[in-house]
Amino acid sequence: MLIGACYGALLLAAFVFQSRLVYFPNVPTRAVGPDPDSIGLAFRRLDILTEDRVSLVAWHVPASDPRGTVLFFHGNAGDISHRLESLRHFNELGLATLIFDYRGYGQSAGEISEAGIYRDADAVWRHLTEEMGTPPDRIVLFGRSLGAAVAAYVAGRQKPGALILESGFVSLPDLGAGIYPWLPVRWLARIRFPAAEFLQSATCPVLVIHSRDDEIIPFKQGVRLHAAARPPKEFLEIRGGHNDGFLVSEGRYLEGLDTFVAAALGE
Repeated sequence: MLIGACYGALLLAAFVFQSRLVYFPNVPTRAVGPDPDSIGLAFRRLDILTEDRVSLVAWHVPASDPRGTVLFFHGNAGDISHRLESLRHFNELGLATLIFDYRGYGQSAGEISEAGIYRDADAVWRHLTEEMGTPPDRIVLFGRSLGAAVAAYVAGRQKPGALILESGFVSLPDLGAGIYPWLPVRWLARIRFPAAEFLQSATCPVLVIHSRDDEIIPFKQGVRLHAAARPPKEFLEIRGGHNDGFLVSEGRYLEGLDTFVAAALGE
């Protein structure tokens, strides 16, 4: 009886407090760190208002005679200041970047929620296309980890030039069921981020990037995500952990990005 009561309490806690298992805006801290200036990149800070009146902080990092613009969706921990190496990579590839913090992250206002993050993504897409005048077919949606699901959400609703999903998952319940096989995760899940489902409506070229060494999101999640995408699609296998694979495999990684972007944007 005691074991059953403890298990029941665990299920209740997992249901009620699951947002604390998913979102980590304070890791390593909520304070925003260095900006692109610190690595020699010019940038402009933007304040973007969502449909439900939440103010989001974004950075626009231009490129000289850009091939296109990357709309960057980061993962579930940290903020935009922790993605400087990626901003450098895209700049080296001749791509401008618009990166932003979801509500409740960094200096963005509001409280974190799955529905709210989708509203944030919609608002930033509108700002990039309508306020900044960027043609949709010159936009490369890029999502890393949880951000891959957000990027897939936008790709399923809009007509971007390309979609890149790095270290992503099929859905959060599917990922959780593999990590916690002793819990009825699919039944408990209130937070879903169904990336593979969103991909069914995406018509742009897709690149899925994943490492066999990923210790947080298994390689097979990336394989299944690629399988869910419509053609044309590519898969780039890299080495390294969940948070450093793009650096460990930098040469192969940048070459793969460059080749895919060139083909997707018709260069």
